[in-house]
Amino acid sequence: MIFSSLRTTAFRNLADGEVFTGAKDVFLVGENGQGKTNFLEALYFCAYASSFRGVRDGELARNREGNFSAAVKITERPDGGTAGPGLLSNILVKFEKGKKTVLIDNKRVEDRKDMLSVAPCIVFCHEDMEFVAGNPERRRWFFDQVLSLYDPLYLDDLRRYRRVLKSRNAALRDALYGRSNPEPLLDALDPQYAAYGVKLMEKRETAARLFSGVFGPLYEEVSGISGIMVRYTPSWKRAGEQDAEALLRERRATDMAAGVSHSGPHRDRYGFTRDGSEFAATASTGQRRLLALLLRLAQARRFSEMTGKNPVLLLDDVLLEMDGGKRRRFLSILPGYDQAFFTFLPEEPYQNYRKEDTLIYRVSSGRCCG
Repeated sequence: MIFSSLRTTAFRNLADGEVFTGAKDVFLVGENGQGKTNFLEALYFCAYASSFRGVRDGELARNREGNFSAAVKITERPDGGTAGPGLLSNILVKFEKGKKTVLIDNKRVEDRKDMLSVAPCIVFCHEDMEFVAGNPERRRWFFDQVLSLYDPLYLDDLRRYRRVLKSRNAALRDALYGRSNPEPLLDALDPQYAAYGVKLMEKRETAARLFSGVFGPLYEEVSGISGIMVRYTPSWKRAGEQDAEALLRERRATDMAAGVSHSGPHRDRYGFTRDGSEFAATASTGQRRLLALLLRLAQARRFSEMTGKNPVLLLDDVLLEMDGGKRRRFLSILPGYDQAFFTFLPEEPYQNYRKEDTLIYRVSSGRCCG
């Protein structure tokens, strides 16, 4: 499937109107600050009803006008029409009076989980560096996204775990401030907390091992550095729900004294090692940037392996900091995709990467001109 058009109203600095994007490869060329990344963000917003920049919905409105919208038409293939048998779906996401509404084929979507299979997108952007150099929460977020894209049940378990964690922390805070005795409530919550937590950890452990098997060879192919692995370190070292419950009982007094749950999947860690030693901490900026890029590339490959579908790739200035050799190697190992959007500065050699049917737009002041 491809995005055959994007229509926006008051979305960041993008000009109101519709832009046709019916090609397998779309190049957005322009200086910084002209709207290239905003265009990718609008596509992503239509796919997942959120920004890949991690900002609040209201911040996407042009000049804080308040209301905005983004809509895409999805077709089977680049030569598919915007109506008739080639048209698969219409997605409209609008934000009005502080409320977001998602419509797919004019039907309201109540759970954003239902969007995951409609227009799967994988974005490559500067913020991805946080998965390598940022805090552990950002790495957990990335691998949770990897799993959620092809395993909706994982997302359900993650939501249940977070609900129980929220209730457990509320009970622990009550104990900290002497408002109530949390013991009876914790006795009821901890079996659920352990059950959901163990499910998450089991899936994370398997996913990390399989992901590492894709990621390591990719990194070696582009950089020439071998032995890179993804390391998953669960918060609960003991296996099984009963073991997790026993550990929670052992640590209950400590949790009550702090008013927060110190253990569980929300404390899991991911890292990157080479021959058993930490790699990211000593890697150069270029090596870290490459780690972040190839994490996304491996994510796309894992998604295709697990679903049999190809994603749409959104690549924001990913070639900018690579030398010619690394650029060629990176492009040669891109996973299968139905459509890809690339952003370039005008001085980049983007003409070297175009294909016969590549669609090229010049982006200036939020407008796309062919």
